[in-house]
Amino acid sequence: MLVIVVENAPPRLRGRLGVWLTEVRAGVYVGNLSRRVREMIWSQVEAGIEDGNAVMVWSTNTESGFDFLTVGKNRRIPVELDGLKLVSFLPEPEEGEKSGW
Repeated sequence: MLVIVVENAPPRLRGRLGVWLTEVRAGVYVGNLSRRVREMIWSQVEAGIEDGNAVMVWSTNTESGFDFLTVGKNRRIPVELDGLKLVSFLPEPEEGEKSGW
């Protein structure tokens, strides 16, 4: 199982994802593809995401049963802790402060 969620993605990227995967909600794509195709799709996401952000989650043989990658500006960042991938949150920027991510 493969899930890709995009936010603020350009229409051409969303259209391209719709060719390979089923869009079950706005910006949420699911499918069951090989590793090779998954890597090809992710390279397309990285190349076309522009100012948006995306996360890709897929089933794999790990302790949690899945793995994930992210791209783009987002407060959620992956952190590996004792071989387990978790999600950490960056602090919210203070008022009047520009975000550095």
